[in-house]
Amino acid sequence: MVTRLEKKNSRTVQPTASPKVEITPFSPEHGKMVVNLIVGIQQNEFNIPITIDDQPDLLTIPAFYQKSNGNFWVALDKGKVVGTISLLDIGNGQVALRKMFVAKAYRGGKTATAQQLLNQALTWSREQGIDGIFLGTTAKFKAAHNFYEKSGFLLISKSHLPQSFPVMTVDTRFYSYSIRA
Repeated sequence: MVTRLEKKNSRTVQPTASPKVEITPFSPEHGKMVVNLIVGIQQNEFNIPITIDDQPDLLTIPAFYQKSNGNFWVALDKGKVVGTISLLDIGNGQVALRKMFVAKAYRGGKTATAQQLLNQALTWSREQGIDGIFLGTTAKFKAAHNFYEKSGFLLISKSHLPQSFPVMTVDTRFYSYSIRA
């Protein structure tokens, strides 16, 4: 039996190597690339009418996210930001997962960039003694819903969020993850 690949020029096509990404804490030199990645995805891929003015936290990442039990990480490919994730300390041993964005070319199994970012956040949470992670997302991010659910996050109603959870106006779906379960 001759396979399709063998019929095509009778030679084997080697798969291209997956881009390697490095997960590292945010530092100020990443600032402009982080803004461009996040706002670009929000506006251009999902047509969400949001600007940097609507997200001042992106201009003060160290002061806003990188304190107490919070942090902000970037996925880098040769120095270029291709993904982000953050944890915002909301008190009582809980954090809000925010700003999880991955450039289109780095989504899916070929690089596992989203999974690497989430693994970093989960590891950090365990090390910090966090009990639970909560997140809100828009109904438009269908792939994100699947990703969170496959990663062990449970869909919850808005009424089950901690009072200190910062609900964004675009958030319509909410998830929780128990670290200590």
